[in-house]
Amino acid sequence: MTNGTNGLDKCRMSRREFFKAAGLVWVAAGPALNGRPAELAQPPRWQIGCYTRPWDQYDYRVALDGIAEAGYRYAGLMTAKGKSWIIITCDTPAEEAARIGAEARQRGLTVVSLYGGDPPVARSLQAGIEGLKRLIDNCVACGATNLLLGGTADAKLQADYYKAVAACCEYAASKGIGLSLKPHGGLNATGPQCRQIIESVGHPNFRLWYDPGNIFYYSQGKLDPVEDVATVDGLVVGMSVKDFRPPNNVMVTPGTGQVQWRKLMDRLQQGGFKRGPLLVECVERGDPAKITAEARKARLFLEELTGQKA
Repeated sequence: MTNGTNGLDKCRMSRREFFKAAGLVWVAAGPALNGRPAELAQPPRWQIGCYTRPWDQYDYRVALDGIAEAGYRYAGLMTAKGKSWIIITCDTPAEEAARIGAEARQRGLTVVSLYGGDPPVARSLQAGIEGLKRLIDNCVACGATNLLLGGTADAKLQADYYKAVAACCEYAASKGIGLSLKPHGGLNATGPQCRQIIESVGHPNFRLWYDPGNIFYYSQGKLDPVEDVATVDGLVVGMSVKDFRPPNNVMVTPGTGQVQWRKLMDRLQQGGFKRGPLLVECVERGDPAKITAEARKARLFLEELTGQKA
């Protein structure tokens, strides 16, 4: 999605220069980059929200209904039942991404994160770059302010995967989109692995979206995220709020599993993550009504944890 209007380009550049001068990471601005008046654009300290994933056996509209009914104001687009399990990919037309974003806004939701799958670096580095740019454009189209990447477990593709990310960091920043990597198994299963990757890319617009449930999950419960998170100080800009229950279950409503949330949040804040998106990714499974009830429990838990209403 391009814009040939010089005035808008200048406006984007001045915004970009402002954030650089202020020393802020793009994603930290959250919904302030979506064209709202300045006095209305300031997000709360914590943007407590929910991904569509808990309802991903149903249409994405069911998920958006559930997120709104559960009392959230912020949403993340991830997976749902449809022509593609991932709601918006690099192959999704921008017009369709815009319609999905409009569906969220109609329910009073602000989209703060989009997971769109992997850039197609398996075809070629250039294809990966082009695909990642289309994902960034689709973030703009649907109103998301951060693109969540899962990384790759294929060592043969790792170099090209992050070359594509590096090639797109500035492009994403010019459109007000943050890029983030999550702990997701394989070659980016732990904090130290994620830190090494992010530092190798070496751009302030590529940061970490922490996932404590995945730290437990991919270590078969052996690595405690309270210990792991100490390795990613200064990198975290958002979190997938995911719990864990042995032997290897993350379909758990946050606050009912093994993650020591208060200790985790204290350590995250000690490391510099003092504001930003907290998006519930998983809850206990069930029918739509059950899922929505569990999502509501997760919201109340996060409100108590943070001392802030969603």
